[in-house]
Amino acid sequence: MQIGTVAKETGVSIDTIRFYEKQGLLRRQLRTNGGFRLFEDGDVERLKFIRSAQELGFSLAEIGELLALQGEQVAACSHVQELLESKLSVVREKLKELTKLESTLNSSLIKCRKQARKGGDALLESCPVLNGIRQIAHRKTKP
Repeated sequence: MQIGTVAKETGVSIDTIRFYEKQGLLRRQLRTNGGFRLFEDGDVERLKFIRSAQELGFSLAEIGELLALQGEQVAACSHVQELLESKLSVVREKLKELTKLESTLNSSLIKCRKQARKGGDALLESCPVLNGIRQIAHRKTKP
């Protein structure tokens, strides 16, 4: 198959396929006399695997590890388990940060709505959120 066909079948752009090839996630493809890359069914499956792993949040380096494990005749589950535990830890930390951000934004929105009901939208100085951000910035610049 040529690269355009592979791109359509996998949902991966042509540029991305070329990038994966340069990064070593895909083997260098054979070429026709006209210089077109020729892909096999295994390459399509590999691209689908890469795409699925990315959707799970794995980095390209981690995907490279997973692909290497697939090719080896070793017990891969323990290594994959470590990768998953690490990834899950990162996701949980991001969730904590996002929950904190959600709370902060919600509380700021409540302050803005209260101020707007008081008719304080006319003056920059009357915005409690902007004042709060200025105070934080001022504290960070003090030695």
